[in-house]
Order: sequence, then C-alpha cells, then structure tokens
Amino acid sequence: MSLFYLFLVAVVQGLTEFLPISSSGHLILLPNLVGADDQGQVIDVAVHLGTLGAVILYFRRDVMIALGGFGQLARGNTTAMGARLALGLIIGTVPVILFGLVLHVTGLDDALRSMAVIGWAMLIFGIVLYWADQKGPQIHTATGWTLKHALIMGVWQAVALIPGTSRSGITITAGRMLGYDRESAARLSMLMSIPTIIASGALLGAEVVRDADATLAREGAIAAVMSFIAALLALTLMMRLLRSVSFTPYVIYRVVLGIILLVIAYT
Repeated sequence: MSLFYLFLVAVVQGLTEFLPISSSGHLILLPNLVGADDQGQVIDVAVHLGTLGAVILYFRRDVMIALGGFGQLARGNTTAMGARLALGLIIGTVPVILFGLVLHVTGLDDALRSMAVIGWAMLIFGIVLYWADQKGPQIHTATGWTLKHALIMGVWQAVALIPGTSRSGITITAGRMLGYDRESAARLSMLMSIPTIIASGALLGAEVVRDADATLAREGAIAAVMSFIAALLALTLMMRLLRSVSFTPYVIYRVVLGIILLVIAYT
C-alpha cells in the first residue's frame, strides 16, 4: 500500500470521525473514488486507534474523571460525578455492542456497505440533525447527563452502524433532541466514542492479529499517527466553532453528498 493512500485513509478517518458526516461512509467510498483496493481491517483498526488517542488527549480531564468514577462504582458509590459519568458511558455503549454483534454474526454489516445505503443515510440523518439542532432546546449541560439520557443516546448511537449515518452525528442529534446545548451534546458524543471505539477494536482484534504481518503492522502504525494528528485538528476546530456556529454547514455537506451518491447509485 502506497504512503499516499495511507495518508488519504488516515486523513479521511481523522477528519470525519468526530465531524457529524460519517467516517465509515467516507472510508467505504474512498477506494471507489481513487480506484484502489479496500485498505482492509488492519488499517481500519489502526486509524480508529489514532482517533481514539486524539479524543482521549483532547478530553483528558473528562477521561480522568470517568476513570476515577469506575473506582467509585467499584466501591458502591453511584452518586459522585465521576461515577455517574462512568456509568453513563457503560450504559450508552451496551446498545451499540449488542447491535454490532448481531450485524457481525449475521453478515448484515457487509450487506449495508453500498453506495445507495450510504447516500440515503447521509441525506436522511443530515436532515434529522438539522431539525434537532434548530428545534431542540438548550436547557441541559454535560454535567447534568442522566442515565436515562445516556441510554437514549446509546440506542441512537447503535443506528450509526448503518454506514453513512455518522456516530457523532446521530449522538449529537439525540443530545440536541434531549435539550443539551450544542457544545454539551458534542462533548457527550465524543466521550461516548471512547468505549465504542475500544469495543469495536476488541471485536476485530483477533482477526487483525491473525492477518497482520510486519509490513501491515508498519503501515498501520504510520496510518495511526497520521489519523491521530488529523483527528485532533478536526476535533479542536469543531469544538471551537460550536461556540458561534450551528451544525448547518455539516448538514449542507451531508445533503449534497447524499444526493450525489443516490444519483450515482441509481443511474
């Protein structure tokens, strides 16, 4: 695999993982656009590890609070802020793990990797994001995240296993519908990505170890570093823009891309 293609995969993953425009959809489309073979699971896992490192670094304070919360939960304390955050992340991750296992075992995950599916998901969930962002009240902050809301956002997050939906986009949509302000909805979405990426990496881990060789391992390491840098830049930019800009620019991009993909798919 050429260094340039590794760069493309890493940058696409890094820029789209935390923006509400679907990283999985872009990774599926990339080989078709450049006329290359699919990069494979080893590289996919590597670039996801890169984005995982970026979100942990950016939200390191929240991550430390959550890690402390796991210890509090072990001692039976469920009322402390860290314990509630940790428990919320656990509850919010269960639906996507269960749905992911069903798709993986039945083989439906491969069946959904089509241009038509990505196009419809881009279009429909982009419009839903716009509606939620415009109509949703801003009455809650991330510090007031409840376990009920964590479960609701977790169920929505499971829908993101449909390529083109966007994990960050669908959880931000759920957060805005529940009344969280834009920055809080995005913050909760990003924190929810940490256990989700870890779970998906664990699911594919055995297959990756089995298929990897020295060359793939080296390529994966390069891709992970580049993905980390791109993801950190994208995450920093989005969180800063949310202080003054809505999600409308991302919605426009999704709708335009969705229409283009549908035209291509059906003609």
